[in-house]
Amino acid sequence: MNTKIIHSFYLNVNKENMTQSSKPKRRYNSTRRQAQANETRRQIIEAARKLFSIQGYSGATIDSIAQEAGVSSETVYAIFGNKRTILSNLIDTSVGGDNLPIPLLQRAGPQTVLQENDPVRLLNLFAQDISEILERIAPIFEITRIAAKTEPDIADMLKHMLAQRMQNLAAVTRRIGTLGSLREGLDDEQATDIIWVTTSPEVFSLLRIDRGWTKEHYIHWLSDTLIRLLLP
Repeated sequence: MNTKIIHSFYLNVNKENMTQSSKPKRRYNSTRRQAQANETRRQIIEAARKLFSIQGYSGATIDSIAQEAGVSSETVYAIFGNKRTILSNLIDTSVGGDNLPIPLLQRAGPQTVLQENDPVRLLNLFAQDISEILERIAPIFEITRIAAKTEPDIADMLKHMLAQRMQNLAAVTRRIGTLGSLREGLDDEQATDIIWVTTSPEVFSLLRIDRGWTKEHYIHWLSDTLIRLLLP
């Protein structure tokens, strides 16, 4: 066989092998970079959680958040742009429990609640699920509420946050109403207001922090209270 043909054959095979082997490497590098970016984002959000809790929203700066996260200020700006966006992402992460862009009512916990057919069981499940959310969001809600007094853009964020909360709670009321289980004389709006108050971050903080209730005590109280106030 012609040596040039042999050489050409092996050269082409080697090129093909190199191309095939390089593709997984590029995918691997891309996956690794994305994982690193997600971890950096998480570190910044958790650093903000810590500093907002200690110094308040106004007291914490981009520079101090960057230092706490172990990254440069430029990195923080590149990812979030400003401190308001950091707080917004912190709220979303605290409500959902992760940084996945999944609306709350489409998550596993609320879906389990909204698909339950027994009203007592529904409210028991709801009390358990929302207590988990409140454990994460209550401290951040207080930070946001205080910042909203002096920061107009944070006041707008809080207004949107509360409106979204009302919509989510109204879904629970509608489900109970669909089951024909609302107490006589209680309409959807009144029922939602009851849920709004009893599951508020303010009441949660009063009982869990100021009164020192355990998580289990709070869940039992909330479930029992909602059953007595909402159901026949």
